[in-house]
Amino acid sequence: MSFTLLSSPLQGFTDYRFRNAQQKYFGGIDTFYSPYIRLNGKLVIKNSYHRDLLPENNDTLEVIPQVITNDAEEFLFVARYVKELGYKELNWNLGCPYPMVTKSGMGSGLISNTEKINHILDRAHTETDIIVSMKMRLGYESPQEILDVLPILDQYPIKNIAIHARLGKQLYKGGVDLEGFKNCIDNTKHKLYYNGDITSVAQFQKMQQRFPSIDNWMIGRGLIADPFLPNMIKNNTFEYPKNKMEVFSQFHDTLYEGYSESLSGATHILLKMHHLWEYFSVLFSNPHKVHKQIKKAKSIRNYEASVKEIIAKES
Repeated sequence: MSFTLLSSPLQGFTDYRFRNAQQKYFGGIDTFYSPYIRLNGKLVIKNSYHRDLLPENNDTLEVIPQVITNDAEEFLFVARYVKELGYKELNWNLGCPYPMVTKSGMGSGLISNTEKINHILDRAHTETDIIVSMKMRLGYESPQEILDVLPILDQYPIKNIAIHARLGKQLYKGGVDLEGFKNCIDNTKHKLYYNGDITSVAQFQKMQQRFPSIDNWMIGRGLIADPFLPNMIKNNTFEYPKNKMEVFSQFHDTLYEGYSESLSGATHILLKMHHLWEYFSVLFSNPHKVHKQIKKAKSIRNYEASVKEIIAKES
């Protein structure tokens, strides 16, 4: 069965620089979702959001913008904004698990508020012609939450619902709830995408066998930890290319150069790269040692020398 691979957005990681570099050096992702736009009550688009969605910064990619909100006016404002940029679809994030979001009644903290969800979807479908898709968790406290909201979602022509098979309160801890995801398949007419813990080719194949009706698969943290993964899944191979470290080095240097140009000062650049290496280190034979060495690099010069040494040792 043919299938589609999608990049699940991760705030602070999967911006246009990462997306373009991943596509250039590895490929395998059919559609990228941009990290969410959050307005915080002001109907103003931040420059960083605008840059991330500019068509010229995404000209070789298929990108779907995402919004996180619990307010209909904000949703409509972002819908009009992305349409002006030429986008036809807006993804609504009801999946984010972070407390600063959920305590504000957004992300996975909104799933239990069926009345508000219904109100926003009603206005989105009556006041704009934007195509709406959704990204959700199974709930915040309980997987019953999504089962309570699915009948409401069934009233609207939502393009698809991507479900991360965890609860919001789990953050990224504990296992995925595959039975909870199966209950969603059985209780909606909508097309579902699967998201959660696709971190290897073997894991992907296991999920494919478990859910044969699913043909759209979303990779989140697994894509940052292993940017080779989508292409390996597509080619049904467990083997990395022979020039693995050479390709990774080019990918890293492209990202590093891009962030060095766009971020001000060594502190911001190093912080950005240190966060990325929390994931990148998994690609190496001794992840803990690699991550520790990167964290100890407190200057640009030391960072560059550490990266060079780490890649040379692994090659």
